[in-house]
Amino acid sequence: MSQVTTEQLNEVIANFCYEGMPVGKNPLKSGHINDTYLLTFHIADLGQVKTILQRINKEVFKYPEELMENVMGVTSYLREHIIENGGNPERETLNVIPTTKGKPCYLDSYGDYWRSYKYVTDATSYDLVEKPEHFYESAVAFGNFQRLLADYPVETLHETIKGFHDTKARLNTFQRIVEADPLGRASLVQKEINFVLERKELADVFPKLFFEGKIPLRVTHNDTKLSNVLIDNKTDKAICVVDLDTVMPGFTMNDFGDSIRFGASTAAEDEPDLDKVDFSLELFELYTNGYITGCGGQLTKQEIALLPMGAKMMTYESGIRFLTDYLQGDTYFKIHRANQNLDRCRTQLKLLYKMENQWDIMNEIVKR
Repeated sequence: MSQVTTEQLNEVIANFCYEGMPVGKNPLKSGHINDTYLLTFHIADLGQVKTILQRINKEVFKYPEELMENVMGVTSYLREHIIENGGNPERETLNVIPTTKGKPCYLDSYGDYWRSYKYVTDATSYDLVEKPEHFYESAVAFGNFQRLLADYPVETLHETIKGFHDTKARLNTFQRIVEADPLGRASLVQKEINFVLERKELADVFPKLFFEGKIPLRVTHNDTKLSNVLIDNKTDKAICVVDLDTVMPGFTMNDFGDSIRFGASTAAEDEPDLDKVDFSLELFELYTNGYITGCGGQLTKQEIALLPMGAKMMTYESGIRFLTDYLQGDTYFKIHRANQNLDRCRTQLKLLYKMENQWDIMNEIVKR
């Protein structure tokens, strides 16, 4: 996407229902996909009030209006249930700020789509597990997200990214890119290519079980990183699941697995030093406990038994996606330095290797 100009940003701000005088427009670097700004407004009686403004990446999300239909449907549903449970919907789910025409997103004169959310105060998102309790709290939050949406009509959700967790399709795309080798990078990563291809049977596990009627489709978040949960600064409790762009029909094991491959690693997702990358069984057990607790009995026995496979599957799929993007020239995931996507790929493959070596223990933990 092109750089956002001052004129473009001013146009967008003028077309949302904001109150007060704008006094701050700061870009945030978090997230691989969308462009995010923290806006600050001065309101006479309230002082300074913050809001979130995002430009939706239309190269990734081809139909932004459908995406926002999903967001509005899910957040409205969550809001009702949060109120029924005596919670605070202003802090426990995202709240969309409408445009001046009452729409959930704004199409600017440059052809870009924007949306805005109320800023949740006195809460923090963490990129890495600084406290084990935060990882546990994120597990409870994502499990609770699953529980609250258990009866949501999953068939009404749009698929915001076609085949997002179609691991077999991801593998097929990867193989085509390896063969085409558009940038001549394949020879530099033959070891990683071989590692992926030696495990290609993983890609068929969940589709086969679903076809056989053994696992259900659910409303899934599909980007269950620790950073997508807000932790209350005072209580250290998880309060809100954010980044709902990829909420769509899916398998609960994938949501679980995405958290594990990100949060139970001992290193950052893009760590260049692979000696720092290990798989923490302690964090795996902690998260498993929190997730099953949060789900509140909504998971089937088969789904629970498949949670370790979800961890393997999502780590494998993420490795494929990062390596594919590297081979294509880093066109999907944002990079801030050379070889960042390759480093991301390598951490995932190392993590998968570690899981394979501790597979029996992982399954025993889930049984407990």
